[in-house]
Amino acid sequence: MKKESLLLVGVLIVVGVLLGGILISRSSRHTYQPQASSGSTTQIGNSMGHIQLLQKMVEQTPRNRRAWVELGNTYFDSKQYMSAVQAYSRALELQPDDPDVLTDQGVMYRRLGMYDRAIANFKKAIKLDPEHQQSLYNLGVVYLYNKKDFKDAKDAWTRFLALSPSGPGADKVRQELKSLEALQPPASSH
Repeated sequence: MKKESLLLVGVLIVVGVLLGGILISRSSRHTYQPQASSGSTTQIGNSMGHIQLLQKMVEQTPRNRRAWVELGNTYFDSKQYMSAVQAYSRALELQPDDPDVLTDQGVMYRRLGMYDRAIANFKKAIKLDPEHQQSLYNLGVVYLYNKKDFKDAKDAWTRFLALSPSGPGADKVRQELKSLEALQPPASSH
């Protein structure tokens, strides 16, 4: 083998080990958790280096779905919404039935103001996994805050609570439902 080929294989093995550790540490990403905002410069610098590594990986192995997902997640975390949507699209081309990737892409669509596409992603994720709580939660958020559709927001969050009345996020969903009731316009008396 040529020296360059050995070096490339070595780099890919190291990147694969690092990527595997990152993916394992993110396995709880898709259960409901309130999102904490972190805008530290160190994190952004680390994200850029990580993005460059992942971009090289997907250039060399374009059918590596896990690398596309991780690239999408890194763009997600660094607030590069359109790039995240594109990376998630590539992952979904390779495996279209992943409710977690559909949900993350839906969140990115929402942040881009593409509310109908976000809703379509959340609904598809729920169709694939009727107990996908993160999609139900996000569906309620888009319906209430972006579409002003009180009924559908209430339906999504009621379903969420039926699945997990005391699980992670249940208290937050109950607060959202109370907010919804306060925001809902009074019924007309015609």
